[in-house]
Amino acid sequence: MRELPPTDGLPLQAGDFFRKPPKPLDAGLAEMFGLPEVTLTCSGTAALVVILHTLRALRPRRDEVVVPAYTCPLVPLAVALVPGLHPVACDTAPLSFDFDPEMLPRLCSDRTLAVIPAHLGGLVADTAPVSAAALRCGAALVEDAAQAVGARVAGQSVGSAGDAAFFSLAAGKGLTTYEGGGLFSADPKLAALLRQTAQRLLRPHALWTLRRNIELAAYAFFYRPDRLRFVYGIPLRRALAQGREDKAAGDSFTADDIPLHSLDALRARTAANALPRLPAHLEAGRRRAAARLDALLSLPGVFVFRDRPGTEGTRPFFMLLMPGAEQRAEALKRLWGAGLGVSRLFVRALPDYASTASLFDGSPPCPHARDLAERMLTVSNSAALDEESFRHITETLRACLEAVPVRADL
Repeated sequence: MRELPPTDGLPLQAGDFFRKPPKPLDAGLAEMFGLPEVTLTCSGTAALVVILHTLRALRPRRDEVVVPAYTCPLVPLAVALVPGLHPVACDTAPLSFDFDPEMLPRLCSDRTLAVIPAHLGGLVADTAPVSAAALRCGAALVEDAAQAVGARVAGQSVGSAGDAAFFSLAAGKGLTTYEGGGLFSADPKLAALLRQTAQRLLRPHALWTLRRNIELAAYAFFYRPDRLRFVYGIPLRRALAQGREDKAAGDSFTADDIPLHSLDALRARTAANALPRLPAHLEAGRRRAAARLDALLSLPGVFVFRDRPGTEGTRPFFMLLMPGAEQRAEALKRLWGAGLGVSRLFVRALPDYASTASLFDGSPPCPHARDLAERMLTVSNSAALDEESFRHITETLRACLEAVPVRADL
């Protein structure tokens, strides 16, 4: 009857919907994480659309945006939503979600408007080589911090290295407005232009406001282990039975999944009331991750993504690479539908999704990104995942590694 979430969202309380918050959400986020002025949006994807519209107006002759070949398919869909822009997929480095350091400079040119590194799974991407490549070709560095609100580099929030950055407040990503997001820039002139673009593109919409408020109320009620199966577990197992792994992973998107409207006051107030609980929530997640890391590292042949030196992620879940696709398939067969918070991040590399394949016709090969898609699984780091359940996950993973031998040609 228990269903554990695949990530570590911050639970909401009934009073969050009604109290007057200590600070407005945008001001609270900026103060808590040391950010410039934050512009709120209806989603992280909408925030990216606003940023790209603004940059496109400033540099109309540039029409390409370089994105990681392993990232959320909403990113290239957002690029294509801006008239005249085209996404360019860059492979990842081996065993990494960072850009391939040899391929990235070859893809950057005088046509490149922006390069978008992604901080995935609450971990911090290496933006230094991306910044150098963008600087050489005159492109903007836009940090995708959708999964990393609260992550830090040398004590500074992610997003501080770029010309602009955006984050998500979607369900399960720490603080939430169910769907929502924000953007910021340390450049005052660019920040002012971003706000103007947001005001122009993101207008109030009564139907979307009603829908999102209902969804946020449902999140507050159902985001607990004894209720989550009704809104997450049952649809998950139905999708798996249908062979729809993209739907099961919440990874099935089209351009129609990017509505553009303003974030309403009720959801902003609710999140602003929950915001003071976020630092303790994130710190508890870091402690759980540190305590559980050794058990995952002891799994033979399994690569576990960890914080790079000098960085501090938020760790809503663990990202694991199994030795081969066969071991990953066996592990998912046993665990994905078991209600234990085991899942997948992105089920394909960007050129392999039906919804985005046409955007990458003629793109260079991306073997490392495809390797991530074929071998990665995620393990929740939710507070709801007790030690007995976590031990069952690690023992099951170990049993899968023993039951399915690694092929000699891998």
